[in-house]
Amino acid sequence: MAIKTFILPIICVYFPHMTKDNNISNNHQNEAEKGIENKPEINTKGSKDLKGSKMPKPPKKQQGVGALILNNFFATFLIFVAIISMYVLFYTSPEQIKEISLSELATDINAGRVAKVEVSGDKVDIEYLESAFASSTNVLNGTSSSSNLNPITGTTSSELSPSSSSASSSTTTAGVLKKTTQKEAQSSLSDSLKNLGVDPVKLSQVKIENKDDRGAWFWVNNILPFALPILFLIFIIWFLSRQARSANVQAMSFGQTRARMISPDDTKTKVTFKDVAGAKEAKQELAEIVDFLKNPEKFINIGARIPKGILLTGSPGTGKTLLARAVAGEAGVAFFSVSGAEFVEMFVGVGASRVRDLFKLAKASAPAIIFIDEIDAVGRVRGTGFGGGNDEREQTLNQILVEMDGFEPNEKVIMMAATNRPDVLDPALLRPGRFDRRVVIDLPDRKDRFAILEVHTKNKPLAEDVNLDVIASRTPGLSGADLHSLVNEAAILAAREDRKKVAQYDLIRSIEKVLLGPERKSHLLGKKEKELTAYHEAGHALLASVLPHADPVHKVSIISRGRAAGYTMKLPIEDKKLQSKKEFLDDIVVSLGGYVVEKHIFDELTTGSSNDLQVASALARDMVTKYGMSDKIGPIALEGNGRAMSGRGVGEQEYSASTGAVIDQEISKIMNDSYKIALDVITEKRKVLDAISIALIDKETLEQAEFDAILVANGIVPKKKSEVI
Repeated sequence: MAIKTFILPIICVYFPHMTKDNNISNNHQNEAEKGIENKPEINTKGSKDLKGSKMPKPPKKQQGVGALILNNFFATFLIFVAIISMYVLFYTSPEQIKEISLSELATDINAGRVAKVEVSGDKVDIEYLESAFASSTNVLNGTSSSSNLNPITGTTSSELSPSSSSASSSTTTAGVLKKTTQKEAQSSLSDSLKNLGVDPVKLSQVKIENKDDRGAWFWVNNILPFALPILFLIFIIWFLSRQARSANVQAMSFGQTRARMISPDDTKTKVTFKDVAGAKEAKQELAEIVDFLKNPEKFINIGARIPKGILLTGSPGTGKTLLARAVAGEAGVAFFSVSGAEFVEMFVGVGASRVRDLFKLAKASAPAIIFIDEIDAVGRVRGTGFGGGNDEREQTLNQILVEMDGFEPNEKVIMMAATNRPDVLDPALLRPGRFDRRVVIDLPDRKDRFAILEVHTKNKPLAEDVNLDVIASRTPGLSGADLHSLVNEAAILAAREDRKKVAQYDLIRSIEKVLLGPERKSHLLGKKEKELTAYHEAGHALLASVLPHADPVHKVSIISRGRAAGYTMKLPIEDKKLQSKKEFLDDIVVSLGGYVVEKHIFDELTTGSSNDLQVASALARDMVTKYGMSDKIGPIALEGNGRAMSGRGVGEQEYSASTGAVIDQEISKIMNDSYKIALDVITEKRKVLDAISIALIDKETLEQAEFDAILVANGIVPKKKSEVI
């Protein structure tokens, strides 16, 4: 209770002061930063950037450690007083032992009352025998009948006052009576006692010990009571200083860049063009950048100007970041990598400050490459979107534009950025002189996929039956990241089954896992559902095999994967860069195969066709509104990806209500015509449909060879490369 009484009021008084000072310090820092960021740029010769720049001073200087301690001096003084008060309150004074003369000690030794003598310097502590203690107690209590004289002290009982009785009782500890005296400084205790007439025989019966009181414990016992309060006060001052320094460091580092630097000497994380498979055209474009960073004089002497910025665009997972790192690795320069989202903060001006700091570090480490991933997070068109523009994002973008304009031709700092949404970037960012070179990274073709698979399987033990060319042919449309995930999933499947090598079967299963999801073996279908699912997938497979512009079937299965109860895998015989109207129409017909089978063979509809209808309807709408494949609408693109550039909202349409009605009619016409074609083919080829369905119910999965055998048995020739129109 005593501790709470002293400490709690001090904490209540002290720490609010400390909190208040820190808040004031942080407010001053925020005002200083806002003042710096809102100050317009001065394009003079002597102007500088962040850190040591010639910028206006902050509104108010931040308090230092000394000011913080001075402001809290009163609270510190109260803490010191509380410590002293606690020490006085809880300090237990030593026993008040009665001091006698040396001659009285000699008398007691001759009388045989002394048991032990301890000599500590000039101080002599005396312990008496129990018999002497008993007689002393009787005298003190007034129970002695023989005499009123105390045999130890030589005083009568009438001379003992209540206070002296209390003091005498304090000299007894656990049945031992103690007294003290002082010996002569220049002589030993034995010589002094012999000079006082002590019998040597009696003296030999007394245990005499010499105690050295100048050891470590002597200093601890004498210094510790005074040192503890001082040490505690020093700790409080150190704690305040540390907190003040931490606040200063955090405030000063808030506007510093968060970029991660990869040193050219770091061989563990170094990436070169050899580590990037495919993307041949992109690597050729970037080879010029590498040559400039290695030999800039070759370009400068002929008057050529290397691009200041390179924008890498392409689908997600195509290797944009990897290519940027490969450029730095090939050139052997520093690589500063940062995400575009790291510039956007709640406080206006922080992002611009980080941009300045990033470019300053890159120029100090030149030659260097600055890489901003997902630059669309900060480089979007200014002044658009819900609620207008974003002040922090726009100021950050303005600072990026200014810094890129500040590049000198011989500065040897190149900025690279990556995005999969180049359509939403601000036009000022894409003009010549900033990001004046754009490198498009396409999805890999079959040869590139084979090369990528070789890179990812280089450190994995492969079985003898592995054929990467087959895997490459079965993975059209997959990016480099998808292929990396595919190989990793195959290795996981092999390890799960306690095998030492990755087999072809593992790679084939991993394709389906990456595309469709994991196999759900516990999702068992009933007899009726299994039959309906088999006919549903057989309808898709039959139409894909009969229609001339549809891709051939590689696999049909009624084993559940992901959210699908079954699936039909169609793969093109060769990679395509363009899609025709006939191919789109045949794809819509194939998508409606399951719906037609359910309605006309089982006379009921299920939710299994929901995704098919969504895909077919979306494709029909794109044909009408994007690709100009409607005879009634004509060659007009009514929907596109340019809304963000023009600043329109998401809910706004680019056509009138009457045009929208015509679009709906055209979509409905495409879907109904495709439905009729699907119904005619399924009705005509009912025998083949039944054969495929029976095989699926029996085996659950049909590979391409088994499926083609059923087609040949029923008079349908499987599609070959020369037969695809």
